[in-house]
Amino acid sequence: MLVKICGITRIDDALAAVEAGAGAIGFVFWPKSPRFIDPYRARAIAAALPPFVTTVGVFVDQPAEYVRGVAALVPLGAVQLHGEETVPYVSRMNRPVIKAVGVGALAPSVTDWPIEVRLLLDVHDPEQRGGTGRTIDWRIAAGIAASRAVVLAGGLTPDNVGQAVAQVKPCGIDVSSGVERAPGVKDHGRLRALFEALKS
Repeated sequence: MLVKICGITRIDDALAAVEAGAGAIGFVFWPKSPRFIDPYRARAIAAALPPFVTTVGVFVDQPAEYVRGVAALVPLGAVQLHGEETVPYVSRMNRPVIKAVGVGALAPSVTDWPIEVRLLLDVHDPEQRGGTGRTIDWRIAAGIAASRAVVLAGGLTPDNVGQAVAQVKPCGIDVSSGVERAPGVKDHGRLRALFEALKS
């Protein structure tokens, strides 16, 4: 199972995440996020990562040309879209795409998304767009995960990640606020505890 640590803004946090076991590192390129990082700073961090680590860029309703430009600059292994992006928009990407889908009281419709688009299940929040620290309904998530590969997000912490993974059975997880001291600043002890919880 792939573990992505998102909202990275500092090189030591990126390296600590990889050392703990992260297979992917996420950079947020949406200016309204408290975890926003300048693409050139992300490029410097990406250059320090081992080649087996996938870099993922998070975007929210930004021009496709901008997304492709940042993806080439950093460079990114995949793009993660957290806004109201459409299937035609996704078809303009030249990287693998992870599409965030908000999970509320009801299961969202996921049938419109091509199977090659990896779905990320997160809290429906039109303001914050991820990193809310709130969990989703894992029963709904498990129902979606039973029919296609999904990445589970939303309030995952060292305390609940084991239960979440056991119940939902995702192909990957995305963790941001659950291993932080402050937005964009990771707690290395909590990072290690997350991976210990996954092992046990």
